[in-house]
Amino acid sequence: MNGSALHGERAAPDAALLAELKTVLIMLALLGGLLASMVAQAGSQVLRGTGDLAIVIERADGKVQILDTTRNQSIGEVAGLGDLSHASAVFSRDGRYAFVFGRDGGLSKIDLLTATLVARTVQAGNSIGGAISQDGRLVAVSNYTPGGVKVFDADTLAPVADIPAEYAPGQLSKVIGLVDAPGQRFVFSLWDAGQIWVADMREPNTPKIDRFSDIGVNPYDALITPDGRYYIAGLFGEDGMALLDLWHPQDGVRRILAEYGKGDAKLPVYKMPHLEGWAVAGTLAFVPAVGHHEVLVIDMLTWKQVDRIAVQGQPVFVMARPDGRQVWVNFAVPDNGQVQVIDVPSRQIVQTLEPGPGVLHMEFEPRGEEVWVSVRDADQVQVYDTATFERRAVLPASKPSGIFMTARAHRIGL
Repeated sequence: MNGSALHGERAAPDAALLAELKTVLIMLALLGGLLASMVAQAGSQVLRGTGDLAIVIERADGKVQILDTTRNQSIGEVAGLGDLSHASAVFSRDGRYAFVFGRDGGLSKIDLLTATLVARTVQAGNSIGGAISQDGRLVAVSNYTPGGVKVFDADTLAPVADIPAEYAPGQLSKVIGLVDAPGQRFVFSLWDAGQIWVADMREPNTPKIDRFSDIGVNPYDALITPDGRYYIAGLFGEDGMALLDLWHPQDGVRRILAEYGKGDAKLPVYKMPHLEGWAVAGTLAFVPAVGHHEVLVIDMLTWKQVDRIAVQGQPVFVMARPDGRQVWVNFAVPDNGQVQVIDVPSRQIVQTLEPGPGVLHMEFEPRGEEVWVSVRDADQVQVYDTATFERRAVLPASKPSGIFMTARAHRIGL
């Protein structure tokens, strides 16, 4: 009996314990569900992608604003970037990081999601732009002083390679028109030497350089076609452009568009046109005429000029909407308060906008429904509907210049 009594005394606490454990488990399950809901709610507020982000350079203050192009609003800023008077930017493959190239030789890496300056190095005395490699692992900077290209690890900004643009013993050239190209290459032009160099970076510590001489006098800017095949340098010292077929570099550089340039009457050039943003629509290219109030139309199958379109002033940027139906043009002084829109099929001006004084740059959203315009002297960035030309938003910005969207991460030469 004593044994049964002892057994019964043990059984009662076991049942009570099981009941308590069941209650605890139910409470933990409820608490877990509540925590999961809270985490999901917090995550929906914090987590985001980068595909619709952009930056605008605020040149007067040495900082950038980070923009949400879906909601047309500013979501952050990063300061301490030095002299941004002629700044440009490229993006990491995932669109999270922007690499900003300052005129003072500064190379800055920005985290767009945390709005922080991740790393910065002053790598030269005077630089004029840069590029990111095909695999996204290398960032290259083109320099005026000292002349050449320096290459850095995209993760750490540690130096990887130094390519002095030495075209004669002891003589270094300013480097312009630096772009990325397929095959893990960088291509750039030498202003002082009249040369194009192609740097094969498959072995980044020991780049292989191919040099092409006698391309023309003073290449001032360059571009690469969207398919990465043709590198084209504009010439300031003479008419025409220099073309290098990167599929057949053994054929060398050939001169195209002999009529392209300032012409017999050497006209004053108030601001050099930028070729990087040239417009491609089908097999036609629309390029700014140097010094003239014209946009030239080029047949890319023959590389011959087929038309010229009169515009308001000296064009600086000539940029195509992503679908190729429109071309938007801004101008040098004294016409830099206006933007004109060309209808590609008719090659006619269909709209003239007046955003305000000092329109410096334009950037289309990836599918082209809106275009962002920096208006320096109004301290504004303006957003326009490209179908109706209605102004959709105005954002304050301190002396804005370049606008760069993360969609560039997936485009050759940008």
